[in-house]
Amino acid sequence: MAQTQNRYLIILILGALSTISPFAIDMYLPAFPQVAAALHTSTARVSLSLASYFAGLAAGQLFYGPLLDRFGRKLPLYAGLTLFMAASLLCLGSRTVEWLVAMRFVQALGGCAAQVAGMAMVRDFFHVDETAKIISLLILVISASPLLAPSVGSFVAVYLGWQWVFIVLALFVALMLVVAKWALPDGHPADPSVSLRLKPIFANYALVLKEPQFITYSLAGAFAFSGLLVYVASSPIIFMEVFKVSPQVFGAIFAGLSVGFIGSNQINVLLLRRFTSEQIFRGALLVECPAALVLLAGTYFGWFGLPATLVMLFITLSSLGLAYPNAAALAMVPFDRNIGSAAAMLGFLQIGVAGLASAIVGIFNSHTLLPVALILAATSWIGFGILIIGKRRMHGLRFVEEKGATFLPH
Repeated sequence: MAQTQNRYLIILILGALSTISPFAIDMYLPAFPQVAAALHTSTARVSLSLASYFAGLAAGQLFYGPLLDRFGRKLPLYAGLTLFMAASLLCLGSRTVEWLVAMRFVQALGGCAAQVAGMAMVRDFFHVDETAKIISLLILVISASPLLAPSVGSFVAVYLGWQWVFIVLALFVALMLVVAKWALPDGHPADPSVSLRLKPIFANYALVLKEPQFITYSLAGAFAFSGLLVYVASSPIIFMEVFKVSPQVFGAIFAGLSVGFIGSNQINVLLLRRFTSEQIFRGALLVECPAALVLLAGTYFGWFGLPATLVMLFITLSSLGLAYPNAAALAMVPFDRNIGSAAAMLGFLQIGVAGLASAIVGIFNSHTLLPVALILAATSWIGFGILIIGKRRMHGLRFVEEKGATFLPH
């Protein structure tokens, strides 16, 4: 029983670490109108601070990957969490939207350490055949952020001011730093043979990218997953500007739609008992692609009001809950070493593609749903095309165990 409790405690801690960036993304969404008014700009321009956060997440992935392999998991994690807290406090001094955008980039550079370390530790502590299931359990914890963060952010912004959102984030990360220090095992030991010189680092990443299974599922998953971040970045515009809902109603809608992502993600744990990750991922794309086309057509021709839009977004987000953990698992399992670098490249591709897609929404500076629907449709179909083409290059799927891993008992 103690071993089982320890197992689920590790999953809970890894999941909580992985919520840092989702909380940083979701918590200040209801405060967009306040931030825009304070900085004398538009909500569409404020949404560029989301795009900069995604860009920081993508860039930071490649930075932390070699560090996690060279120094072990915890030292780079501590450094990243400390950087996140410092940047959160610097966001308080924002006087222009450009400063906020820049500080959010720095904040993301720190926050992504938790995300990369958490993914690497899944391979450190759990057997390869459990990867997709454990990622789904992590996402169960992560999914608390869409339920809680907008509501908490709305309360904090209304009663304390939007700057307090960043104070709360800094305090949360300080708590996670203490928990990681005292309750999280070390994971994979430090490997002094891993070079931190640029040439070996890029050569190592090149080896990761040469694995057909990795590049196929990481890119297909990245384009599919980008729909979630496009939705998150655009949700204040969609609901508070297009459909004129209040910040409180927006928080309720955001939480309700997240139920689709959470529910399907946990259904994935059950589906894995009967189907492979490959079958579930393909099936999820076969739902997401036509749903995105229907949303685009309904938006373009003016067929959809708020109820129909919510239904189509619910279907799309539900398919993402099935797609993401299986794509990530299939991309990671061909590797038996340099797991930190593989996890970093996976995150770089996923967040990089999603950040680019969400930035396009901000650049449009649009106050309609059409650009969002167009990008959702385009990214879902691109992901499906990559899967079809990539499978032709693979000669079956590879599943190997990590060398040097210390697995937790079942």
